[in-house]
Amino acid sequence: MAARPEGATRLDTCTLSMARRIAAMLDLDPAGIRTGDSLPRGWHFPLLAADTRRGALRADGFPGLGVPMPDLGLPRLLLAARSVEYRDDIPIGAAVKRVSAAGEVARKDDARGPRAVVTITHALTVDQADEPALIETQTYMLLRAGRYAAPDRPGTSPMETGGLKVVPDDTLLFQFSALGFNSHRIHLDRAWAREVEGFPDLVVNGGLTTLLLTEHARRDLGLTLCSLRLKYTAPLFAGRLLTLAVSGEGTTRRLRAYDDTGVVAVDAEGTVA
Repeated sequence: MAARPEGATRLDTCTLSMARRIAAMLDLDPAGIRTGDSLPRGWHFPLLAADTRRGALRADGFPGLGVPMPDLGLPRLLLAARSVEYRDDIPIGAAVKRVSAAGEVARKDDARGPRAVVTITHALTVDQADEPALIETQTYMLLRAGRYAAPDRPGTSPMETGGLKVVPDDTLLFQFSALGFNSHRIHLDRAWAREVEGFPDLVVNGGLTTLLLTEHARRDLGLTLCSLRLKYTAPLFAGRLLTLAVSGEGTTRRLRAYDDTGVVAVDAEGTVA
């Protein structure tokens, strides 16, 4: 269980307009979302956004997460993992306190070159509550300047039968990034993604893939998530098919997102009520 962070505090509101815009992005009827409803689990991502001034953005457009990202001379930033504890529901319309803190930086330097691992933990507490309703920890890799190189590996891996097929297009990437105030250029600027970072196309936000997985579990399978631990093992790209699959029984589920060649791009384990 993640510890409650001690760090920068921000006061916010889980607004009706925020929830309705997420619904619209997911092609759900916004009119079905009302003040006082519980925010669907996984829809909290705009509450983790940072109000970073444009002049303070990193060169790659990444805005930070409410606490400064260390400048270690490693300009490339990629999301590597995430864990979420859903301890209680957040009512739509409620005031919310967010406390964000950076963990210790782990530096490595080996045959793959210098890199660093940075964790950011957020706790969201509803007004008048004693304990956080949600704690999320995000793990980032900071890498030296360079270009993405696709790994030399087979294009297939074991995939669950069936699953939900989704093609995240440019509009979906834009709407998710706008709702989360995430201006990282690999999600928005095709020239930057290709010419600077070396990706074949815009990169699908790790948070967006997480949301699509949690929505598949919630809407299609009727599951209520209590916790989620994810690893982002390969990038996903705009305009390409991805497959969402959930397996398991009892209180434990395996959630996976596969790219268009069958490679596991997101591998997660969740607990359900």
